[in-house]
Amino acid sequence: MTTLAALVQEIAALLRAAGIENARAEARLLVEAATGLDRTAQLRSPDQPVEASGALALAKRRAAREPMAYILGRREFWGRDFAVGPGVLVPRPETETLVEAVLEALPDRQAPLRLVDLGTGTGCLLLTLLGLYPKARGVGVDRSPVALRYAATNRAAHGLERRAALVQGDWLEALAGPFDLVIANPPYIGTAELRDPETGHEPAMALIAGDDGLDAYRAFVGPAARALVPGGMLAVEIGAAQAAAVRGLFVAAGLVDLRERADLAGLARIVTGRRASGLSPERSSG
Repeated sequence: MTTLAALVQEIAALLRAAGIENARAEARLLVEAATGLDRTAQLRSPDQPVEASGALALAKRRAAREPMAYILGRREFWGRDFAVGPGVLVPRPETETLVEAVLEALPDRQAPLRLVDLGTGTGCLLLTLLGLYPKARGVGVDRSPVALRYAATNRAAHGLERRAALVQGDWLEALAGPFDLVIANPPYIGTAELRDPETGHEPAMALIAGDDGLDAYRAFVGPAARALVPGGMLAVEIGAAQAAAVRGLFVAAGLVDLRERADLAGLARIVTGRRASGLSPERSSG
């Protein structure tokens, strides 16, 4: 047994030695996860005796640079909690930029949108947008059965079973359009790019996309463009310095009204484009 204050101090020192920023704040989160005592309780009763083994076990995982989201089993995205764990990509704050881009481009929240989320992962994008557009219906696609299990858990937690379908497959091959909106946060890291210790714990298939990081876009941009209704939009997240290349793929696919949106760091993070209004959509059957 030890006291709350001593346990927080011990874990913070362990995390700090591992090079983790905000070590004390993370130590408090790990202690809360292990003991059920939140920050307020920790500050109110620092001398309270607690069992240390559970929190120390979590701290060792974090010191090995396992993502905090995996350890806690959840991650917040757009103010909503999503279940997350090993085998699925951790939602990132910069991905919220895609939600912002959709809200700006499609301001009618009552629109009965038909949308598809390619590489849905936890389902954070699909489920967030369905929450924001209450008359929309959507499909989340992912190759990973592990990711789809997390997406199904999150779909149930957010009460969206009736409006969100989940499909295992590669991009649009298993779907039939047309769609009003196609979104994707695909893998976009090149094989030679360095991955930090935390992303090393995440599934490579959700991160790596060929030598230049563009293989996923090459695979789905054309089919996505053909699956859109006239005026329908494709919106994708991109990596640093990929805007020009992705725009080129959009142009080659016949998309128009191309736009970029920067994240809070000022980096081009989202590219959007629309299907020309004069074209008829094609059904995408794979």
